[in-house]
Amino acid sequence: MACPTSLTLGSANAVQTWSTLRELVRLAPATLALVPRWLGEPSRFTEVGARHLLRPAVGKLSRLYRTTLWSYAERSLFAGMTAAYALFDALRGRYFDVAYVRDTVAAFWWATVWGKALGIPVVYEAHDLEARNPSRAREAWVQPWLGALDRRVLQDSVRVVSLTGDFRRLLVEDGLKDPGAVAVIPDAFDAAAFRPGDRAAARAALGLGPGELVLVYAGLTFAYRRLELLLQAVAAVRPGFPGLRVFLVGGRPTEIASLRSEAARLGLGDSAVAFVGAKPQAEVVPYLHAADLLALPDAVTDVTASPLKLFEYLATARAVLLPDIPALQEILPADIGYYFRRGDPQDLAAVMSRALADPGRGEREARGRAAVLPHTYEERARRILAVAEAARRGEA
Repeated sequence: MACPTSLTLGSANAVQTWSTLRELVRLAPATLALVPRWLGEPSRFTEVGARHLLRPAVGKLSRLYRTTLWSYAERSLFAGMTAAYALFDALRGRYFDVAYVRDTVAAFWWATVWGKALGIPVVYEAHDLEARNPSRAREAWVQPWLGALDRRVLQDSVRVVSLTGDFRRLLVEDGLKDPGAVAVIPDAFDAAAFRPGDRAAARAALGLGPGELVLVYAGLTFAYRRLELLLQAVAAVRPGFPGLRVFLVGGRPTEIASLRSEAARLGLGDSAVAFVGAKPQAEVVPYLHAADLLALPDAVTDVTASPLKLFEYLATARAVLLPDIPALQEILPADIGYYFRRGDPQDLAAVMSRALADPGRGEREARGRAAVLPHTYEERARRILAVAEAARRGEA
């Protein structure tokens, strides 16, 4: 069960959900995915066999009173609908072995009520604590309830899947889950789409010269990624690297307009920064191949940081500039990535300069590619199936 933020794969969350499901269905054809959808809403999830349940319209009440609580109510109703679906199938003789739930609110109801009532063990893929979620409800009276929600969903789920070892450590240290019941399964990359490519050929296709220095950021959206820090660092290093070209691939129109204003304020014209806008995946990859350096200015979270773009960057065998978050070093060791102090534009500029001038950058590219190779979606799906099988058998 999942509540993707975009059924047309317009977000990293949706891409990860869809790609994981694709491999789960291939490896275990009996896998059933339940996803909410507005009536008539287009969806890529039909391609991977997902069943769509009519999305409750509770969230639309936020137009009357703006609060995340409407979302909690909507996802609670969705959880009840999935339970009714499972019960209906059971009455027809089809029984589910395990419920794998990616949404916190739906997982809460399944772990505490529906899974127990239906005799279905629950595996919860936790992407963060709800009490720490930037999108959580902000009302003061709700905060203790959020902490209680986290405790119950984590403790009542048979197994928990964490994206990072750092988050697993936090759960164990806070007494929220026994370490043996938490599996670390990081994000992944699509091996068919993201692979090494010829830098010179990619540059020629994009109209770039072979000797230019190229820095690229590629993301479906720019929100919360601190790209203003990247622009500040570029402005600081460009006097030493006057030919440096920066390509920002992705972003919504309002985000692009804001960053374009920031670039102008910093004296970065069109010859320095190109706002490419949103592109299909196949058109994004050539920009990655053309780059000398790929940038990840920040992550939305910290102990749960497992950004999709890091895996995709590394899969193309390009060096990566990224913040010194311990969770990221679980994937890319400190001696391979170009790490800078998080939120510090001066240190970002210093590390950027060092990376652009580093004669050993090619070796780091190769080592980065090797580091990410175990993290394909196929392997991610295999590990999820292993966790589900252990939950089904009731193994400790």
